[in-house]
Amino acid sequence: MQDIYDLKEQLAHTIRSYHQKGWSPATSTNYSFRDASDLEVIFVSRSGIDKSQFHPEDFMRVAMDGHPVLEDRGIKPSAETLIHCVLYELFPDTRVILHSHSVYTVLNAQRYDTQISLRGYEIQKGFAGQTTHEAEIVIPIFENTQDMLEFSNWMKARKEEIQVPCFVIRNHGAYAWGNTLFDAKRHLETLEYLMEVDFNANRSL
Repeated sequence: MQDIYDLKEQLAHTIRSYHQKGWSPATSTNYSFRDASDLEVIFVSRSGIDKSQFHPEDFMRVAMDGHPVLEDRGIKPSAETLIHCVLYELFPDTRVILHSHSVYTVLNAQRYDTQISLRGYEIQKGFAGQTTHEAEIVIPIFENTQDMLEFSNWMKARKEEIQVPCFVIRNHGAYAWGNTLFDAKRHLETLEYLMEVDFNANRSL
């Protein structure tokens, strides 16, 4: 249990720091992790929490279908919990999922159709499996919807397009994930950097 609490502490600190960056305004965004000792349960941020005040106690447990379990049944999980469940299903090695509502991710996604293609940025190597800035990476863009079952089907249908551990939702934000909190942070921060640079580079043309 100590390991789980330590991860809750570290992730709660990450969430508060992302709020300070402006990536989680109001009560937006959601986060989760999966305990390797029980892969049938997900710890996810509960709904309606001010992310500047997020604490380890603000995580709750849900089953892989997104429904609360045990004594957490009276607590409302994030409305987007099913996205987390499907990501853990599609990418079984994933242990931590992060979400952002950053300005540059929203603005940049408005400039593209179904994907964002990037090449030549050194920071691309922040994504797992990327070893050179010369390779092209593609970030899928999903349309925004309140229907999580519909969104889940989109994710499953486009799994092969997810070449690096992240994607963007139009006029919404981004999701990134990893095998550890460190990896998930690296992936989200790499994506956010690229979204800001690419938007500003194209704006100056």
